[in-house]
Amino acid sequence: MKRYAILRGKLSDGPAAATADAVRAMVSLDQALDIVACRAAPGPTERVRLEDAGGRVLARPAIARRTAPASDVSAMDGYAVRSDDLKSLPALLRLAGRTFAGEPAAGALVPGTAARVFTGAPLPPGADRVVLQEEVRADGAVVVVTTAGGKPHVRSRGSDFRAGDILVPTATTLTPGCLVAAAAADLAELEVFARPKVSILATGDELRPPGMTGASPETIPDSVSVGVSALARLFGAKPTVHSLLRDEPASLRSAAKVAAERADIVIVIGGASVGERDYARTMFGPDLDISFSKVRMRPAKPTWFGSAHGTLVLGLPGNPVAALVAARLFLAPLLCGLCGLSPRSALRWRKAPLATELEPTSDFDLLLCARPREDAVEVLANRDSSAQSALAQTGLLVRRRPNAPSAVAGTFVETLDF
Repeated sequence: MKRYAILRGKLSDGPAAATADAVRAMVSLDQALDIVACRAAPGPTERVRLEDAGGRVLARPAIARRTAPASDVSAMDGYAVRSDDLKSLPALLRLAGRTFAGEPAAGALVPGTAARVFTGAPLPPGADRVVLQEEVRADGAVVVVTTAGGKPHVRSRGSDFRAGDILVPTATTLTPGCLVAAAAADLAELEVFARPKVSILATGDELRPPGMTGASPETIPDSVSVGVSALARLFGAKPTVHSLLRDEPASLRSAAKVAAERADIVIVIGGASVGERDYARTMFGPDLDISFSKVRMRPAKPTWFGSAHGTLVLGLPGNPVAALVAARLFLAPLLCGLCGLSPRSALRWRKAPLATELEPTSDFDLLLCARPREDAVEVLANRDSSAQSALAQTGLLVRRRPNAPSAVAGTFVETLDF
C-alpha cells in the first residue's frame, strides 16, 4: 500500500468521455496548481532524535514534560536576600551559604542572612530577590548591602513554560529555535512527517552523466536531473536519480514500474511531446491516470501530472529552464503538502517593481527568469527554454498573467523566489 492517498480519476470511454476530454485538455496555470494542491495530502510520520529533526515538519506538538524554571532561580550572580532585611541601608547580613546552578537550594533564609548565588541557581526558601554582586561588599562571613534598587533579578518558577504547555505546534518547520524549546522541554525525540521518496527518471538517448560526454557532439550532459534533485531535497524529499534511460519502450516500462513501487512521487524528465521516441506517458501503461496533460504557460507547456500504480507522477519538459520552472511551480508545493505543510506555502508570490519594460503577453501565463536588484527586478534577456547559463543568474521568477498589457519600468509584477 502506498504511503499517500491518491485521488483517482481514471480516464475511460463511454458516458464519462466528456469529463475525460476535459481532463486531457490543456488547463490554466491556476487550475494546474489547484489540482496539485488537492493531491498533496500529508503522509505518514516517524519519530526522530532531536539532533536529526532540524528542517523537518512537526507531526505532533512538542509538549513540555517539565516546568521551566523548575523553581525560582537567580537571573544574575549575586546574593539572595529577603526584601524585609533591606528596609534600612546599608544592611549587614550574615552569609548563610552559597549555591551554584544545578545544585539544591541552600537552607531557608532566616531574617538577617544572605546566600551567595550564581546565575541559574535556585533561590533558598524565604529569599525574594537577588542583589548584584557589584552592589555588595563581602567581609568574611558578613555581607554589606549598600544598594537595593532596580529589578529583583529572579526568574520565577514557570515563568518560561509549565509542564503540559505546547511549545511547538503541529505543522511547524523545526528551526534551531524550535529545537532549543523542545530540548528545554526535556524531549529527546519528536514526531515528524516522513520525507517523501522521489524517483527521477531522465529519458533521452542523447543524455550522458555530467563529465562523461567526452568529445561526442551528439551527446549532452544530463543537467536537469541534478537541478530537480536539488530542488526536491530543498523542499524536504529524499530524491533518487535513476540511471539515464534510453528511448526503448520495454526498458522504460520496466523502470517506470520499479520507480512507482519504490517511490511516493515519480518525476519523468523529457519525452512529453509527440515525437516518435516520446514515451513519457506510455511507459506507465494503462494504469496511468492523467489529471492534466498540458498547462497554458510558457515555458513548460508540456508539463503533465497524474498517478500510476498508486503513485503520483509529474512529467517535466526536457528543456532545462522549462523543467526547473515547472518543478518550482508544481513539485515544490506538492512536496510541501506531503511533508505536512500547506502546498501554498511554497508559492509565496510578492510584488516588486520592474527594472525595464516588458511587452504584452498572449493568452498564456508567462514565467520569466529574473534577478533582484537593490530596488527592482531585472528580467534576464535570454529567454530561451534551454538557456542553462541563465539559470545560474536566476533568483526570481516573474509571472505575467494572460493578456497582460505592456509594462513600463517601475510597474509592480508578481515574483517568486527561485
